[in-house]
Amino acid sequence: MSGVAESLIQGLFQGAGAILLCGPVLLVGVAGTVFTIRRRALTPAAGIAGTDQLFWDLFLGSCVALPALLIPALLSPWAGLFLAGAAAASGIAAYRGTPRLLARRTAREERRARMSAHQAARARHDELMIRWRRYELDPACSIDYPALTDVRLPETSALIKAMRRADELRAVPHQGYPDAVGSLAASLAAAERAAGIPSALSAKQG
Repeated sequence: MSGVAESLIQGLFQGAGAILLCGPVLLVGVAGTVFTIRRRALTPAAGIAGTDQLFWDLFLGSCVALPALLIPALLSPWAGLFLAGAAAASGIAAYRGTPRLLARRTAREERRARMSAHQAARARHDELMIRWRRYELDPACSIDYPALTDVRLPETSALIKAMRRADELRAVPHQGYPDAVGSLAASLAAAERAAGIPSALSAKQG
């Protein structure tokens, strides 16, 4: 009886050691393979290239997962059963969680792109306002081109409205802010043309 008990205890220790050593590799391998295949299924590649990629994903995943499952199963059947169940749960969790992970990643990328566009628009906005203030604050420009400050003119009125709109959207990242700055640039150029400002001068000031 003592030999049987020792054998059982030894099997338990071997199984526990195999789980500790191979379990993380198996779970990561299964979850990573399922995630990769699921991601490609949600954004499918066309034709034979997609089929070849699926084959290689399965092949590489199997090269990692199968040894991590078979070695513990050979050392201890109960460890193999435990790891098989854990691997199945890991695969199911990865399958179900992949759309949420992809959605969060897409949201982060869109947020970064929006922030980058907002910063670029802010820099362009500052350049346009410096260009506009020359006509407002420089006495020589005010005398030479009074139309740029005369809101009775349609082009100047449109310019002031475009300024107000850009200023309203500048404070926080807003999807419409880059377009508002683009409208401001177009309105300023139109007002300069209406005031008879040479294009070379407006380009130099911009």
